[in-house]
Amino acid sequence: MRALVVSDIHGNLQGLEAVLAAAGAVDGVWNLGDTVGYGGNPNEVVERMRAIATVNVRGNHDRVCCGLTNSQGFNPVAAEAAAWTHRKLTPENLEWLREMPKGPVAASVRAMCAHGSPLHEDHYIVSMRDAWTPLQRMQTEITFFGHTHVQGGA
Repeated sequence: MRALVVSDIHGNLQGLEAVLAAAGAVDGVWNLGDTVGYGGNPNEVVERMRAIATVNVRGNHDRVCCGLTNSQGFNPVAAEAAAWTHRKLTPENLEWLREMPKGPVAASVRAMCAHGSPLHEDHYIVSMRDAWTPLQRMQTEITFFGHTHVQGGA
């Protein structure tokens, strides 16, 4: 199986389309969250992901932009971007974001998907110390996570 794992699209339609074009044919698209926030095309990105993603996990920006929680803890730019995004999203796309599952979500028998830490969607994993406890508790061989905006893979 060839899966394209994307995360932290943040409403950037042009970036998403470039990644999809570069990836070519895949068996599935796994979305690790933060589909919206910051970027100017939240509806278009949500609609694209609704059509193609086989796995979706809610991110912290998804949760705030759809109104499930407030922006307390966001920096002022992120808070204003979330408020703008909330005003721009269609009712259908707001509902899709509200229904997006909290991670971790099973993507396959061997892989789980999360936004932040598998233990909490808002926690960052940026070091081995951050990863140790969450990954010890996972029941799968592989865990994909985003949130850090740091690309990687093997």
